[in-house]
Amino acid sequence: MVAASDTRLKGYVIAIASMAAATAALAVVRLHINPTTVALILLLVVLFLATMWGSRPALLAAVLGVLSFNFFFLPPYHTFTIADPQNWIALAAFLIIAVTAGQLSARAKRRAEEAEANRVEIEHLYQELRDAFERASHAEAVKQSEKLKSALLDAVTHDIRTPLTSIKASVTTLLDDVGQQIRLDTESRRDMLEVIDEECDRLTRFVEAMIELARIEAGEMHLRRGWSTVDDIVTTALVRAQGLTRKHHVEVQLENDLVIRVDPSAVGEVIYTLLDNATKYSARGTIIRIRAEDHGENTVQLLVEDEGHGIPAEMRERVFDRFYRATTSTDAQFHRPPSIGMGLAIARGIVEAHGGHIWIEEGASGKGTRVVCTLPVGDDDEVEKKSLEQSPEHLGSAP
Repeated sequence: MVAASDTRLKGYVIAIASMAAATAALAVVRLHINPTTVALILLLVVLFLATMWGSRPALLAAVLGVLSFNFFFLPPYHTFTIADPQNWIALAAFLIIAVTAGQLSARAKRRAEEAEANRVEIEHLYQELRDAFERASHAEAVKQSEKLKSALLDAVTHDIRTPLTSIKASVTTLLDDVGQQIRLDTESRRDMLEVIDEECDRLTRFVEAMIELARIEAGEMHLRRGWSTVDDIVTTALVRAQGLTRKHHVEVQLENDLVIRVDPSAVGEVIYTLLDNATKYSARGTIIRIRAEDHGENTVQLLVEDEGHGIPAEMRERVFDRFYRATTSTDAQFHRPPSIGMGLAIARGIVEAHGGHIWIEEGASGKGTRVVCTLPVGDDDEVEKKSLEQSPEHLGSAP
């Protein structure tokens, strides 16, 4: 309240001083200007005061302007008497115009101030809303992070505890045999050692998969791209997967002369992972198909298909998440394939690092699972260069 009173008083003082200064300046040149010019200049002073200080100082300035106009610029001079009736009309018009213009100017200033205040308030509310969203997003991110940590801990605990339990049991049995607390024949000892060997390999694969997935998610996967034939990549993966596929029939259909610029070991890892999943989730004696063909638009399509139970449509995207296993209720009740749940996540990371795509479809005849991935062939100029280097003419001219 005190500040408002001080501001209003300051406005009145400035109104009196401004009108006095304008009157004094005009009085000096009174003989060289007409009353109309004087009235316009005094009106400008009123408008200026209304804009800067509001309606009340402008009203005071209008009254002072009328008195000054009458006293100094309308004959008879230096009196408040008006000889010519027309000057009454001019004086009244000046007063009305001054008051009206002052009010309008003050109202425009008020509205501008209100608009600015509204703008500031809206910005403040927007900032509060954004802060609230950020806090909610942060809280949700923390919540999701905690869920992820919990899921990661559960998965790691299960996938480490299971092989460790088998190793511990086998080692304990062998130690009891050494201490002659039990008697094992040669075949039983061999079985125990094989269990230890297999479970150690399983732990090694788990740790390697964790490291590989961490590299992919951190964007630190460095591909060693080179020109390779799809036939060589698939053959290498099949040789590696012989132990997995020996109880299945593998059919390979590869289009001839498919050359692709990729990291062959990484793409081979993708094919091996898909073969591993196919053998885990399909019965013995069923067929596993591998196909590769030119998909057009400078891409090659690879697919691995099995004759297992298949993956429900609502799970086909989720199986690429870390530690997710697409097990049905029957699988969970009677048989859960040994899996760390990271294979497809790594496969997607490798394929997408090459600029390709990977997805899951329903198998042939409405059963089984078909995993399809497309990979870009590479630069056309480099493909042509590679073809020329492998041509008989080029090879024959080599020194």
